[in-house]
Amino acid sequence: METLRLENLSIGYAEHHKTIKTVMEGLNASLYSGQLTCLLGANGVGKSTLLKTLSAFQRPLSGQILLEGRSLSNYSTHQLSKLISIVLTGKPRVRNMTIAEMVGLGRSPYTGFWGRLSARDKKVVEESLDLIGITALKDRFIQTLSDGERQKMMIAKALAQQTPIIFLDEPTAFLDFPSKVELLLLLRRLAHEMDKTIFLSTHDFELVLQVADVLWLMDEKQGLSAGSPKKLSESGDLGRYVERKGIAFDRETMRVTVLKNE
Repeated sequence: METLRLENLSIGYAEHHKTIKTVMEGLNASLYSGQLTCLLGANGVGKSTLLKTLSAFQRPLSGQILLEGRSLSNYSTHQLSKLISIVLTGKPRVRNMTIAEMVGLGRSPYTGFWGRLSARDKKVVEESLDLIGITALKDRFIQTLSDGERQKMMIAKALAQQTPIIFLDEPTAFLDFPSKVELLLLLRRLAHEMDKTIFLSTHDFELVLQVADVLWLMDEKQGLSAGSPKKLSESGDLGRYVERKGIAFDRETMRVTVLKNE
């Protein structure tokens, strides 16, 4: 099911003296439940700006974003907190808080002013920890966690928020290779088994070709291209994105080769 749609969207931000900087325009694509969609693009192309716009942290310059058939601008912050959860790249700036306490913060859209967890809230937290496989770590303090454990904690927090859509900004950025694979496979499983719309930005090109259901490829010249890895490979979009002097891309095998003699 389509959960979010971009219609002729233009994104950007205000610079000094209120000058508007357009990052990219004419973007058209859709996100669907039950799919892991990965956003690829060179540094500076606008991936973070797009994520901020889709998350309602900043307004579109023009066009619109439809969330479950309604304009994103028509939702209140509280309504959005029950529809979209966000996992950012930065490490939490807190200490002496346990994993269970951090994951419990995901229940804030439902707990009211005082933030006290009901029996149901605690059950959701326990289920979220179990789904991510970190129940055994629930009493550990955040500052004692590895990068991979910390990312799992933040994903469990997003699950505890019980939103149909989860956005992640470069969730594999600080992870070693096995942890990157483990995390991406976990996100794919959550999308498929829980019918969630999971959308993340990443630079792990070769990994997402194997794991993603759909790719969004941002390019300064081509704009936004969306489709399965195979489709974007056959169209030449992936080759145009990755190929440089000394780097070759095979459309059939979707493999990158470094040409050592170049």
